[in-house]
Amino acid sequence: MKADEFTHTPVLLQEVLVGLEIQAQGIYVDATFGRGGHSLAILQRLNQHGRLLVFDKDPLAITCAEQLARKDERVAFVHASFSEIGLHIEQRGHMGAVNGILFDLGMSSPQLDNAERGFSFSRDGELDMRMNSAAGISAAEWIKSAKKEEITQVLREYGEERFARRIARKIVEYRREKDITRTAQLAEIIASAVPFREREKHPATRSFQAIRIFINNELGELRLALDQVNRVLRPGGRLAVISFHSLEDRIVKRFMREQALGDDYPPELPVTVDQLRPRMKLIGKAVKPGTEEIAGNPRARSAVLRFAEKLAA
Repeated sequence: MKADEFTHTPVLLQEVLVGLEIQAQGIYVDATFGRGGHSLAILQRLNQHGRLLVFDKDPLAITCAEQLARKDERVAFVHASFSEIGLHIEQRGHMGAVNGILFDLGMSSPQLDNAERGFSFSRDGELDMRMNSAAGISAAEWIKSAKKEEITQVLREYGEERFARRIARKIVEYRREKDITRTAQLAEIIASAVPFREREKHPATRSFQAIRIFINNELGELRLALDQVNRVLRPGGRLAVISFHSLEDRIVKRFMREQALGDDYPPELPVTVDQLRPRMKLIGKAVKPGTEEIAGNPRARSAVLRFAEKLAA
């Protein structure tokens, strides 16, 4: 499927733009380019001196980013994980000079809608689930060799799936007779293992999420990236993160809170706020989509947007 066949509605677009307080001549990073919805809106607010660096692991997303970079000299693209953000910012001489970073976590609509990528339980396709289909092992390869205990742990830890053990047992029983290579196969196996249905939720929802997060090491890469943002941002630079499930949001919330609290002294020590050396300050409360946005884009309903600002050293 061609990159230009996709359309994408960016989530919480206006809220992101307001919260980032975009400076016309600033340097910005879209760490999850997707199909460029947020990037295009940021570019509209930059002058000829502004710069935008975009990251993505998805080959089709990078094709779109490459097309945009050819049309607009203010754009540079990196086909890599955002966990390498510090390396690429430093190579371009922007370390400590970036005005804003955006992370729009989770899946893009084009990835979910393309059955060939193997992310969707509602569209049959090869069971792949890799963000970068040229690297790492596919979900099918992992499921073929993983032990029952490992599958159980992944479903429980990353999907918060209460029937993880039953699902893992069913997967192992099925694969003794036949390889699991299609998304429809896996969805059907999971559905047969779940004893009852939740209203308006497919029984494979949590399991597919868990396997995708595990295959792509999404939470590990998020932690690595967040650990680098303070070095990348300039004083006053802002971090914006959109999360789509509790595991991501918990990591982001904890990181921002720790940065705002500063050094971790034992509670019994008499230290002042200045001595704690906070590195960031929280900007506002968590932002969620309104009813109008959710009605137009149901996939936005679980989005949570948080902001933090780097303090002067």
